[in-house]
Amino acid sequence: MTLPLHFIPEVRAALDAGRPVVALESTIITHGMPYPTNVDTARAVEAAVRAGGAVPATIAIMGGAIRVGLDDAALDTLGRTPHARKLSRADLAHCLVTGEVGATTVAATMICAHLAGIGVFATGGIGGVHRGAETSFDISADLYELGATPVTVVAAGAKAILDLPKTLEVLESLGVPVIAFGQDDFPAFWSRSSGMKAPMRADDPATIAAAHLMRGRLGLPGGQLVANPIPPEHEVPLQEIGPAIETALAEAAAQGIAAKAVTPFLLDRIVALTGGRSLESNTALVLANARLGAAIAVELSRLSRG
Repeated sequence: MTLPLHFIPEVRAALDAGRPVVALESTIITHGMPYPTNVDTARAVEAAVRAGGAVPATIAIMGGAIRVGLDDAALDTLGRTPHARKLSRADLAHCLVTGEVGATTVAATMICAHLAGIGVFATGGIGGVHRGAETSFDISADLYELGATPVTVVAAGAKAILDLPKTLEVLESLGVPVIAFGQDDFPAFWSRSSGMKAPMRADDPATIAAAHLMRGRLGLPGGQLVANPIPPEHEVPLQEIGPAIETALAEAAAQGIAAKAVTPFLLDRIVALTGGRSLESNTALVLANARLGAAIAVELSRLSRG
């Protein structure tokens, strides 16, 4: 059966020619920022990918199809959609058959990128093991997708609202390579260091691209997590943002907020508690990840042709 993939011409032409393409998620548009900041940020991220020599492919579910790349009109429509579904592996197929508008999380974007033949995906931060998971069992599907789907994901580590030691433990158990870019420490989203060492380190995009291809040659399932630290000038150190995280977590618990609603609630509250500083940092780290994703995609394209 034909897959429900709809490519914009720019992305289709790049893939057919073997040129570098970077997948981008869409929950940052529908669940991360208000309109029109969300659309302006999405366009800036796409521009960063293009400046790095690659073609951006923002992915979303619209009209019963996986849209691989969004033109200006579709991007604006998505940014204005008030009740877009937040999709992961479990509900991706259901959204396609109901014809609803859906935004892809890390897990869903990985699935769609792989179906489209895209090997690199840049995002903000991955989901992970939530604090208190020993009783709630709240573990993001992003981790399991990284263990199953062969896409290299560039992120600023895992979101600092999570239990980062347990997140790294689960990634290790799933056999996911966690590679810090340009440093030894595992970053913590808004902060360059989580206080923990990353399992691996790479200092150039070519090494990451070569490892991606080697995993395919070895027949190893799953992708790679490239943990790219936020640029120093935009960092909010963990000791500074920590109190805001703890306050937001306490408020979420008091209000009984759970499941998919937790992360958007926490991020919104942290923006308010930091006077907008965390949102500025969030935008900066996504742009940095887009630039690194483009550099990796360029090397992946070069090595694949060679």
